[in-house]
Amino acid sequence: MKWLTGDTSVIYRTIITFRSSEHASNLIRYSFILFTTLLSGNGLIQKDALYIDGTKLQADANIYSFTWKKAIDRYEANLVKKMAEMYEELLQSNVIIALSEEELEGLQDIEKMIESLDEALQEVEVAIEEEKVVPKGGSKHKRRRRTLKKHRSKCSNDLLPRKQKYEEAQELFDGRNSFSKTDTDATFMCMKEDPTKNRELKPGYNVQVASNNQYVIDFDIFPNPKDTRTLIPFLESIQTLDLFKYIVADAGYGSEENYEAVIDDFEKVPLIPYGMYYKEQSKKYRNNPKHRDNWTYNETEDSYTDLDGVRFSFSHYSTRNDKKDYQRQFKVYKADTEQMDDQLNQLAKTPKGNQRQTAVNNNWEYFKHKAKENLESETRKDIYAQRKIDVETVFGRMKGVFGMRRVHVRGKQAVHNDIGIMLMSMILTKLAIKARRKARAFQNKFTQNKNHYETIRKLIVIIAIYLFRASYFPAPFFYRHLLHKLF
Repeated sequence: MKWLTGDTSVIYRTIITFRSSEHASNLIRYSFILFTTLLSGNGLIQKDALYIDGTKLQADANIYSFTWKKAIDRYEANLVKKMAEMYEELLQSNVIIALSEEELEGLQDIEKMIESLDEALQEVEVAIEEEKVVPKGGSKHKRRRRTLKKHRSKCSNDLLPRKQKYEEAQELFDGRNSFSKTDTDATFMCMKEDPTKNRELKPGYNVQVASNNQYVIDFDIFPNPKDTRTLIPFLESIQTLDLFKYIVADAGYGSEENYEAVIDDFEKVPLIPYGMYYKEQSKKYRNNPKHRDNWTYNETEDSYTDLDGVRFSFSHYSTRNDKKDYQRQFKVYKADTEQMDDQLNQLAKTPKGNQRQTAVNNNWEYFKHKAKENLESETRKDIYAQRKIDVETVFGRMKGVFGMRRVHVRGKQAVHNDIGIMLMSMILTKLAIKARRKARAFQNKFTQNKNHYETIRKLIVIIAIYLFRASYFPAPFFYRHLLHKLF
């Protein structure tokens, strides 16, 4: 920071404000675009491949400050039951409420109940003032006032703040399963660095990095721990994506949705293995009768036959939607009720007595086939083999050399800026080291050439003197002229 400000004395608050500002975020994003353009212009981008991987950094938050979505859902369901019980008690107390019991869900419903209680309390106060003689058994209006105040206190001091707390938590989740109370943008996830080895969940961020020739091209942070859901939004955020032809990543990014987006939307070549790519190449997998890849397919009859001889015929189509509303189309094949013999009839049933079935996703099978072709191509094998050398080295320098194992600011934008400054300083340091090495090599080469020329010069002098002295005649004008020109 002293270098950026020209060695100006800057207070701590100014630095923190800059690190967490949107202005710094725009500067960092623009700096990465300029740096990538510089690399491309100087021929430092190799093979037009963009290597993508992710790592998790621990957030600046207490590891026990967790809030779980399942717990909030359970607490909120119990609160709705208590709201229904309160609604029944108010009806028994003759409190008129302008809503039905089925509508008791939101924060506004509790506020309506409080408003109805306030109106009922005003009516009771008027009745008490108008009551001149108190009955012998006590005033029924005062008893009613105590009951209504009790109900109002429970609504305003218990139900209302709890409902506000749960609704705020639901907004903070934003599709996540947890968040930290210290840093609400951090999500609890398993870290690779786990000294106790008990898979303890810690608040952190998923940092996605795109690199080429060990230079960081772009980066982004995400709250979800899995890399599968980060590829598409990360590629959408990269401004210099047109400079690259191949998208290279590990098996954690291999999914039907990602393959479809990379090929159809971004028009790139994915060098990404799917989850079962390496297992399918093993002998154990190829000999396993349970895997459909080892079955025989009859194209004319549209049926499968497993290794035991059980025949599966096409039954119906099926559509499934995941949590992100991505649609998958399946063809469901069911085991025939009448097989070749009784033994096959028994094998065609599940342990519960139902007919066995299998579902085929032809779109997914197509992308798996394309992934195999790309990864097994002779011209693209070397590109994928470079992935570990390229992007993993970036994480090694980031954590080992620069010591960035956890962040020291809170909030998504501040963390994004902090990591961006660190990555930009890292790649500038790498470029400076490379330039210094190239300059040193050039200087050494120049020194070697200079020494070489000096040796030749001395050799010529020795030979000339020897010839001059060994000659029987005095040296003619030609020798003297030649020596003068040389030296």
